[in-house]
Amino acid sequence: MKMRLIKKISSSTFHSILLPTLDALTFLAWGILLFKYWLTGEIRLLIHPNYIGLVVTTGGILLVLGLLKLFQLYRQQKRKNRQEKVMQHVTLFPVGWSSFFLLGTALLGLVIPPTILGSDIALQRGIRETLPLTENQPQTFRVNVNAEDRSLIDWIKTINAYPEPDAYQGEKVKVRGFVIEKDQLPNQYFLLAQFIITCCAIDAYPVALAVKLPHSDQHYTNDTWLEIEGEMISERLAFATANDLESQEKRQVVILAESITEIPTPRNPYGS
Repeated sequence: MKMRLIKKISSSTFHSILLPTLDALTFLAWGILLFKYWLTGEIRLLIHPNYIGLVVTTGGILLVLGLLKLFQLYRQQKRKNRQEKVMQHVTLFPVGWSSFFLLGTALLGLVIPPTILGSDIALQRGIRETLPLTENQPQTFRVNVNAEDRSLIDWIKTINAYPEPDAYQGEKVKVRGFVIEKDQLPNQYFLLAQFIITCCAIDAYPVALAVKLPHSDQHYTNDTWLEIEGEMISERLAFATANDLESQEKRQVVILAESITEIPTPRNPYGS
């Protein structure tokens, strides 16, 4: 009889105190995590800038909900309303596990910073030299007046609109991106890449242009961010992209580098 009473009290305490407290802490932890990503700028590594306002609003709502649940729990305990029944709902996991996992995930997010997508992920997802069909069609795209003002993403969009390599011969270029080395390319070449993000980092995909070094003894390691000045040329190269099952030699736009400068990783490394 005594053991049953202890179990009943323990179960009542679990449902009336521990579970609401765990839920409140989960709301607070996720709200703090989203605000932390926003204040540190790390949110730009995870989501498209268009959705940052929505994420910050969500973080604020979670903080308010967490505080309200703690206040509600405080009032219940103050009134010693331990007889109040707790409404249950069907969950995939045992009661309390879902909140525990969510809280644990939020705490890990506070400790472990998000990482920037780099060459390894780019090679896994497949490097593009054109935009997928889901992107804006060429008719809606307008290029900058000066070729040297175009970013790497602008050049990809420009080439996507008019994929004739000879049309860009001799045009000046000044772009930034990170290095990807491909085994199919000669030693004097590498890919300058950048990720395009449409919603979040999960759906980000890499685009790249080939770069020809002025000297064959130059070498840059993967994921090194560079600012390259030079001009566009047309050459026949073979390397596999996301659209190819195997490498094929074809004529394409190549950046002939004249000036190469190593730069720090940009605060916002993704294009859109």
